[in-house]
Amino acid sequence: MKLSARNQLKGTIKRITPGAVNSEVVIELPGGIEIVSIITVSSAESLNLRVGQEAYAVIKASNVMIGVE
Repeated sequence: MKLSARNQLKGTIKRITPGAVNSEVVIELPGGIEIVSIITVSSAESLNLRVGQEAYAVIKASNVMIGVE
């Protein structure tokens, strides 16, 4: 797999919570940090995602916003 996105974080799928339209996928990175992604149910099915499987969180964004109280 080759991607132009530079932020490719390899981890293990910890949890998949399917909904009516979207699924929440939690990937645990080394050190215990978790990344959560919302993808369509059909995408999760076509990728054949399962808990315990290695996967990549790929982040491609031109802006990262920061907020404070």
